[in-house]
Amino acid sequence: MAQQPIVYDITKDLVDQLVGLTPGSQTFDVRHKRDKVAAATQGSYDALFDPALPGLSLADRLLVALYATRITPSPLLAAHYRARAVEAGAAAADIAVAESGKPADATNPQLAAVLEFTRKLIEKPVEGDEAALKTLPAAGVSTPAVVTLSQLIAFLSYQTRLVAGLVAMKAAEGAEAGAGAGVDAGAGSTAADATAVINPGNTEPGDVIKAHGFTNEVLEWKAWLDVVNVDTATPEQIAVLEESHPKAKVSDYYLFLVHQPEILRQRSTAFNAIMYAPGGMSRAERELGATVVSRVNGCVYCASVHAQRFEQLAKRNDVIGQVFENPITAGTTKREQAIGKFSIQITEAQADVNAASIQALKDVGLNDGEILDLLHSDAIFAWANRLMLNLGEPVLVTV
Repeated sequence: MAQQPIVYDITKDLVDQLVGLTPGSQTFDVRHKRDKVAAATQGSYDALFDPALPGLSLADRLLVALYATRITPSPLLAAHYRARAVEAGAAAADIAVAESGKPADATNPQLAAVLEFTRKLIEKPVEGDEAALKTLPAAGVSTPAVVTLSQLIAFLSYQTRLVAGLVAMKAAEGAEAGAGAGVDAGAGSTAADATAVINPGNTEPGDVIKAHGFTNEVLEWKAWLDVVNVDTATPEQIAVLEESHPKAKVSDYYLFLVHQPEILRQRSTAFNAIMYAPGGMSRAERELGATVVSRVNGCVYCASVHAQRFEQLAKRNDVIGQVFENPITAGTTKREQAIGKFSIQITEAQADVNAASIQALKDVGLNDGEILDLLHSDAIFAWANRLMLNLGEPVLVTV
């Protein structure tokens, strides 16, 4: 039975409430200029915590959320999910495990397997390989429930980074530009300084780039568990596939995720609004942020796809070679270096993102709307990388 359509109510937006964003404030107004993203973020939350969603119980989903946000760490979200877990009737012993224990302490083997999988995806997503994934079916978790769990953990990775970035943007409101603030990204530089070439690459458009296991070659992706058969898919599943991507009906990625169609619908809406919306940060720079995050997380497939898109949009691939070689020093301009450094920080140490991190981006010419677009693109790839890394593997396309 299809779920009822999710309707966005801006007055009940969880992220706004947790961060303390109110109408008329600078960060609220900037955020809601990308209202499709805000709506799909809330929609994803609503879909993932729908009490009627089959498979994992609501209490178990909230325990996963509490555990994930505790180890991230994201105190604001952990407090929220703890309160919700109590309200949902989760056992006190299980709440204690999620809040302060370790997966092996869980009261039943399935919850222990679920929390251990959560730990791997949150702390080091490359560890969530095929063997890790298959511990879930072995513990009695059905394929649709595996999809729910994977989407939930990946969403929490996105949500925690979004909240961290918005808290930092709010803290930076009205702050005066400070020399040397935050990440060293050219504080006090002029717009010309920020875009002057300082670190030229040695690759040309069309060149194949390979370094440290990463490549800009065309890859395909194969799921490790059973995908939905298009011929026997439900009307709702077909509709969501058609909304998500032109090639979704022949993509293992979409055919696997459509086991839970409403969750995929909200996720696809968020992704498309983040990566393709007009205005704001250039699409090439959004792709650069996505590539840096994918490189840091170890997602070979995502890094390949978005390296290609950067080259298509920017008509160059010099910075891609630098990202693959060493993302910490990558960037052909101070602006690109600042984008890379922020993308690394929000990926690896989101709890350290603060007003100075935002000021470092402003110092190289990014405005608030561009900063929000970068935050969104970085955060959505915390989500995308975890799905691609943990549900299947890349396959080189041979001609």
